[in-house]
Amino acid sequence: MSEDELNKLSKNCFLSGFTKEQTDDAITKFKSLLNKVHKSVTTFNYNSNNVPCIILTERRFSEIMDKIAGRPVSVDTNLNILQNAMGNVFVEISLDFSNSDIHEEILLYANESLDFFESLAKTSMLALSSPHSQVGQENVFMIQLPKPERATNALDVIRRGLKAGENPPI
Repeated sequence: MSEDELNKLSKNCFLSGFTKEQTDDAITKFKSLLNKVHKSVTTFNYNSNNVPCIILTERRFSEIMDKIAGRPVSVDTNLNILQNAMGNVFVEISLDFSNSDIHEEILLYANESLDFFESLAKTSMLALSSPHSQVGQENVFMIQLPKPERATNALDVIRRGLKAGENPPI
């Protein structure tokens, strides 16, 4: 986050009646969220569509593939949106793999990955890959979202949240 964005957040907290301690706490929590954001996301072309892809560590990707390889599996996918009135939008992607104990949570900062969510809403597909794979060509695990409307609804909420940042309430 830039110094200007931190100053804007600080100013809005002050104008909202926050004490210095409350403002400092809000900034600390915001920075904490930013530090948890997964940075390795991309999109790749598949059948003339950009498919969003989360790149996991080599170890984690291998652990998942070892547990599900050769087995029928479905993945329950949830998108939990966290936002503030200043236009900062975070999305926690929760993946629960059936017939296994695999649970993965990935936090994304939607302000910096809007194209990822636009692709997710358009294709209703999500890919997982490792950092050493040729993304879109090898070692990619594709997930078809069971409820495509969730991605579309999430994109609408993200866009509204980002737009709110253009005209904060203060």
